[in-house]
Amino acid sequence: MKLAVIGGGGVRSMFLAKSLAQRAGELGIDTLCFMDNDETKLNIYGKMAQHTARIINPDISFLLTSDAKQAVTNADYVITTIREGGDEMRVKDERIALDLGVLGQETTGAAGFSFAIRSVNVLAEYCELIKKYAKPDCKVFNFTNPAGVVSQTLRDMGYGFTYGICDAPSGMLNSFAKLYGSKEGSVKGEVYGLNHLSYFKSITLDGREIMPELIENDEAYEKTDMRYFEKDLLRERKCILNEYLYYFYYREKALSNILNAERTRGEQILEINKNMTAELMKTDIDNDFETALGIFEKWYGIRENNYMASETGVKRDTPWKFDINAKDSGGYAGVALKFIEIRNSKKTDSMILCVPNNGAINELEDGDVVEITCDIDENGVTPHRFDGLDAQNLEIIRRVKIYERLASKAIREKSVQAAVEALTLHPLVNSYSVAKELVKNYLKLNEDYTEGWE
Repeated sequence: MKLAVIGGGGVRSMFLAKSLAQRAGELGIDTLCFMDNDETKLNIYGKMAQHTARIINPDISFLLTSDAKQAVTNADYVITTIREGGDEMRVKDERIALDLGVLGQETTGAAGFSFAIRSVNVLAEYCELIKKYAKPDCKVFNFTNPAGVVSQTLRDMGYGFTYGICDAPSGMLNSFAKLYGSKEGSVKGEVYGLNHLSYFKSITLDGREIMPELIENDEAYEKTDMRYFEKDLLRERKCILNEYLYYFYYREKALSNILNAERTRGEQILEINKNMTAELMKTDIDNDFETALGIFEKWYGIRENNYMASETGVKRDTPWKFDINAKDSGGYAGVALKFIEIRNSKKTDSMILCVPNNGAINELEDGDVVEITCDIDENGVTPHRFDGLDAQNLEIIRRVKIYERLASKAIREKSVQAAVEALTLHPLVNSYSVAKELVKNYLKLNEDYTEGWE
């Protein structure tokens, strides 16, 4: 079995390689191919991923390439995780929104629309190559942000073999298992909503419902991503929230914290990645992998401990180490591997994916891509059905889904009007005049990607 990664020169490539190599034998994966069009990064982070995989599984065939056709040829599965425009464009996306008094978060905020403009058509080109050269039943797992808009648009373009994946819901469930001292996978969740805008309706530990007690558990607010919310909010919602809902329930705090911070999240990552890459370029990765690993751990640890710190004022202080041999949840690679594991087993099991709604939530259209708990078997994916949902939760979901539909239309039809309508309706923008200014500025910023827009 061949698995290809488009965007294999990203700084998180070692995480992917570790997860894939650890489980390659049991899942029948014998070939990994990491592709990136940035050869400098491919020769640093891709090469470190290659070393990681070979330490874990010396028998695996691990290829690095800048040729997308070579990467996807005969692939059974493809993971896409690209950053078109690089970290520099992310910073500009965020600052354009912040200068207009709007949250610039790149996955749930206005900046995500700009990122999607750059990402979608590039991903569509890869999807065309996959249709032509990959195995006929090849599945694509998209991790490129903003995963909600990107997954919706790719499906609207006819790429029905694509699935949006995100490690936020599974990561939260694993943090609950750790909190209880239980093994990974022992905590399950019934999730409904959209990517980075989802709600846990139920959380069970070995089949026992634990969500009410989690909401009351003070330790959970210290050791998990429940830390971003007040207990009163979760009591009132009667559910646990995806961490990114912080931006919706604490919008003014997030905006104020970012504006008062020394740097935005994008600016932090740009500086960290620049410094890390510059230091690694001076290192002989082939002959001194341990030194390269030490450099990576230093800079990536800084990145991890600053996650959501600018927005929330809450900074982590956990020592960080990349342990090649330690078992872990696998992040977004783990989500993809879970899908492969279930399909290989020829049994039915559940997991959380971004897939078409198909009646799972009555209040949404069948073609709406949702983030939801699904049953997976060898024949396909069936989202769980959710009835009697909280009206307030549904209102936010519906509003953002209309934004995603219109954003998809804008990108596919190159429509300025649809773009303005999309951002006008976005709860974190909520202004026609601001939306017009955002669209004007984002089209100018992305002029290399927006030929023919009118």
